[in-house]
Amino acid sequence: MVRVLKSINFSYAAAEDRILAAINPGGPEAWSCWLTRRLVLALLDRTSEFLASTSPLVRQVPVAVRGELATFEREAAMASTARAMSTTPPDVLKASKTAAELAEGVKISSQPNGFRVELQGENGIGAAGLLTRAELQRVLQMLQAEAINASWFAAQDKAPAGTTSDAAGPKPVQH
Repeated sequence: MVRVLKSINFSYAAAEDRILAAINPGGPEAWSCWLTRRLVLALLDRTSEFLASTSPLVRQVPVAVRGELATFEREAAMASTARAMSTTPPDVLKASKTAAELAEGVKISSQPNGFRVELQGENGIGAAGLLTRAELQRVLQMLQAEAINASWFAAQDKAPAGTTSDAAGPKPVQH
């Protein structure tokens, strides 16, 4: 069963060492899942390049200024989506934590009119929705903020010398 993704909230739970993704919190189509460190870091590592490769503006400018343009696009996305931000009540988040299942995957695919985002849980339940470029950048920024809150990037930088390799996992995202 796939629910329509209309809103999303991320919150880090230290006891779980996972990020809770509350989809449509407090609504009739509510669903929630736990995002692991491995899944989040891999997603954040891959999406910067994916967004740059799908940007019509970034492809039109010289390579030397693409990073600056990507930063400008991201800042414009944050400004254009700021009014849509709201606070989810703590009791709603608590209920979401209780009902959450482990996420097995997140897929983001480019569509002619935006990006399809799909979250799949281990019990076959999930959520999917079509987001604009600005909305996707906002969601990724929210997720990155929770990963920073969890100190996941710092923990990855401090990995023992014998475990750091491309096969060991994604590199931290820097913005």
